Amino acid sequence: MITLHDLADTERLGRLIGNVATPGDVLVLTGELGAGKTTLTKGIALGLEIQQMIKSPTYTIIREYETGRLPLYHMDIYRVEGDTDELGLEEYFEGDGLAVVEWGQLLSEPPVDYVELVIEVLDHERTVSLTAHGQQSAAFVDRIMKEWQA
Repeated sequence: MITLHDLADTERLGRLIGNVATPGDVLVLTGELGAGKTTLTKGIALGLEIQQMIKSPTYTIIREYETGRLPLYHMDIYRVEGDTDELGLEEYFEGDGLAVVEWGQLLSEPPVDYVELVIEVLDHERTVSLTAHGQQSAAFVDRIMKEWQA
């Protein structure tokens, strides 16, 4: 469990995640509206050395950023109704970058190997829990936790 005291902590965690991400890593972000999912993704982009402004893909479903150390595939399926299998997201999950999916709990079928990152808002702090689903994601969580505790 990670405690975030403010937006700076959220961005710092994001940078750290971007720094330790490897090709094919998938991160599913879960949390209520306003929990900090997009702020975290902005930090991830900085950790991936992406200088472009990161915008929520709420209405476009996916935004691709290819200018960093690794490509960032930022998805938001909050407004997708029904079956998400027809969106073709699996090509991003198996791609050469980092896939970040906001509202990923709404996926009809989750990726084969992914990290679920849950942000919970408690008073003025946020807690983050990471759950690995697969071998690659277990290694990803290990890298994140090792760096966070350093």
